[in-house]
Amino acid sequence: QVQLVESGGGLVQAGGSLRLSCAASGSTFNPYIMGWFRQAPGKERESVAAISWYGGITFYSDSVKGRFTISRDNAKNTVYLQMDSLKPEDTAVYYCNYRPRATPWKDYWGKGTLVTVSS
Repeated sequence: QVQLVESGGGLVQAGGSLRLSCAASGSTFNPYIMGWFRQAPGKERESVAAISWYGGITFYSDSVKGRFTISRDNAKNTVYLQMDSLKPEDTAVYYCNYRPRATPWKDYWGKGTLVTVSS
């Protein structure tokens, strides 16, 4: 089955930048959409950004639009999230999300990477 491994999280000051990576592996990897979710303490997991694998169509939540950019490298089976102008409110565990073409209504997850933004 497909495995998803996130990296790139860490501690950054407000106004700074980070780039998250999600590397997928497995012979059955065939995505419809890849994306990023996040979960802050005491809050539910929320969608941040997504990208269709073949067309490259993107989606962003209103809270990050204009600051975050999602991209993918099809040859490397990797999706990225470039985060600029970070705010303390962006502090959360960020999770990679995978929806297969065969079952695009089902979600698969990585284990997450922590992003902490200090003031």
